[in-house]
Amino acid sequence: MKHPAQHIALQEYIDTVNTCNQRVVRLTEQILLLSQESRLWPLIAAIQSLRGVALITAATIASELGDIRRFERPTQLMAFLGLIPSEYSSGDSVKKGSITKAGNTHVRKALIESAQAYRLPARITTLLARRQEHLAKNVCEISWKAQLRLCGRYRRLRAKGKKDNVVKTAIARELSGFIWDIAMKTPLAA
Repeated sequence: MKHPAQHIALQEYIDTVNTCNQRVVRLTEQILLLSQESRLWPLIAAIQSLRGVALITAATIASELGDIRRFERPTQLMAFLGLIPSEYSSGDSVKKGSITKAGNTHVRKALIESAQAYRLPARITTLLARRQEHLAKNVCEISWKAQLRLCGRYRRLRAKGKKDNVVKTAIARELSGFIWDIAMKTPLAA
């Protein structure tokens, strides 16, 4: 850097990033503390067994949707989140369109973001293993089944030439089904 003003500007940028990072850490700690006091904590902890779903995403899903067990079938949850394709039908012809985008935008976006984790090969990372340590075996089995299915589906859809956003949305739809399955097997606190 040739001019002292550039050093000053750079240092200001670095300080701003550090301040924002510290804020994120403080807010994440508060979300963890408040989540652990919630009756939805067992669900939040169980959802984190899934790849790509850490504390913030799990807390978002639980706080936005509440008791997921109110949906009788996973397809109802998918529809509620606007992750099902729209349909245009007339007589015998049926055409599928883009997703409906009905329902909860916040959760839909969080799931689509989480779906990116399935672009990599299936494996249990040390971080994921730590999140699964105290969970029921059946929840961990669902998580592994989800990884195997969604990682493979991600690769197959990309190999077919599907656009990345279309693939992530399809993975998010199926991920919501696995979240529903975990919710059905997770008793909530009283």
